[in-house]
Amino acid sequence: MRHQKSGRKLSRSASHRWALMRNLITALLRDEKIKTTDPKAKELRRWAERVITLGKQGGLHARRQVLAIVQDKSVVRKLFETIAPRFKDRPGGYTRIVKIGIRRGDAAPVSVIELVGGEAPAGGQKIGRRARRRQAAAQEAAA
Repeated sequence: MRHQKSGRKLSRSASHRWALMRNLITALLRDEKIKTTDPKAKELRRWAERVITLGKQGGLHARRQVLAIVQDKSVVRKLFETIAPRFKDRPGGYTRIVKIGIRRGDAAPVSVIELVGGEAPAGGQKIGRRARRRQAAAQEAAA
């Protein structure tokens, strides 16, 4: 029985699960919006809320605790300088999970997890190769 055992195993060993969560947290804080499976998104929400709360504390100890989870120093800097101040008056609920359907290859339920409170800047959005080509062609035609 799993009484009082919190967290999802996600069919991974403990070290694999830890590495997965670290990578997902880093990607979420860097891009402010990622697409993943529903169970991963639900587990990621728990971790991301803790990390953002540490960012709101803002002290050296909190920064070192975040650095133990998020390996990219530029993402940690972004957390403490831009993301955490955005949520200073919010007592929790920093993320939103939106279910977007079923993945074609294995029929896994897929969701988008994103930070709430101010949308991501327009320059940070990823666009596909075809869209970039169309934009470049439109700019050349206009010039």
